[in-house]
Amino acid sequence: MTTTLDQLRQYTTIVADTGDFQQLARYKPQDATTNPSLILKAVQQESYRPLLEKIVCDYSCLPIRDIVDQLLVAFGVEILKIVPGRVSTEIDARLSFNVQGSIAKAHQLIALYKAAGIERERVLIKLASTWEGVRAATVLEQAGVHCNMTLLFSLTQAIACAQARARLISPFVGRIYDWYKKNAGAEWDEARDGGTNDPGVKLIQNIYAYYKKFGYITEIMGASFRSIRSIVELAGCDLLTISPDLLQNLHKSNELIQRKLYPQSSHNVPIERATYDEPTFRYQLNNNAMATEKLAEGIRLFSADVMKLEQLIQSLR
Repeated sequence: MTTTLDQLRQYTTIVADTGDFQQLARYKPQDATTNPSLILKAVQQESYRPLLEKIVCDYSCLPIRDIVDQLLVAFGVEILKIVPGRVSTEIDARLSFNVQGSIAKAHQLIALYKAAGIERERVLIKLASTWEGVRAATVLEQAGVHCNMTLLFSLTQAIACAQARARLISPFVGRIYDWYKKNAGAEWDEARDGGTNDPGVKLIQNIYAYYKKFGYITEIMGASFRSIRSIVELAGCDLLTISPDLLQNLHKSNELIQRKLYPQSSHNVPIERATYDEPTFRYQLNNNAMATEKLAEGIRLFSADVMKLEQLIQSLR
């Protein structure tokens, strides 16, 4: 009987959300995404210790931040030996409000991949969906460096990223769900508020309708899932990036699913085109408490994990 994962592949490109590349082959994803937290988690496993130690030894003369870049790219290169498509590698979150710094770092990462024999078409540079991240993406896309806009929690951010012609966005379904569930407290009803009514699922449905109605080329990739239920509600989304645990659950399941998102169904959705300059973007984002809080929290958490990576590398020098 066909697995739920194989059914999902009929409608959506499957992406693995992990730095643990040894798990990838069994699920046959098209692409893979990483971030500093996932790489930190991976290098703390014994099986990846030799790779970490080799990078530290080979590049010990470089500044710590450059060694981190070498490590991120080393994982990306290994991932690309397994997946046929692209890998997403994240810019240091401490550059989330630095346009020129983000652009320079993106070009550095692309150069490292190039030196390893990987063409830029197989790499997506992940940038936080701040105003500065969007501006950096505009410049990078014009230079042929494709971007994956992460830490995205609102239609405002999604529209700005589409205006920048970013290659891909990654709305964080699970973190949106977490915020609403926490704020609802005892009033949260999973049967009523999850699944079809999951606020993160609803956001992606809205972004999908907007992009397809107005013909934006930016791809939509749902990310940060907490349950299979939310994943199957987005069957038909351009891409879905899924953790190994949930990939395994989908692989073990034979639940029948149906496609939920269709481009043609978006044409009659009553939504108007919007454009954002910097003041309007910041004002609209500020009016969305969930998006503002989760964006700030995400930058803090990713920054903290980059610093933990730096500390781990420093301990091995």
